[in-house]
Amino acid sequence: MDSKWALTNDGRVKTDALAQFGQRVRQLRIERNLSQEDLAELADLHRNYVSQIEGGRRNVSLLNILKLAHGLKVRPTRLIETIR
Repeated sequence: MDSKWALTNDGRVKTDALAQFGQRVRQLRIERNLSQEDLAELADLHRNYVSQIEGGRRNVSLLNILKLAHGLKVRPTRLIETIR
């Protein structure tokens, strides 16, 4: 198993993937000249939640990935294609 996906002793996935996902959301948001607040409104999410996602502090559900993709006007796969 790749270390980025390895489990911690208590069964949690290491945060590398969360950080990479957050960086990708931030990259796409900035490319579209959106603030976190703008993206949150477009995606029907709270701006604090968007900030936590970008900071790699949230494990995002499938439904929220779909909301983010909608807000960013991208296919959902664009949000995860850079995660290794």
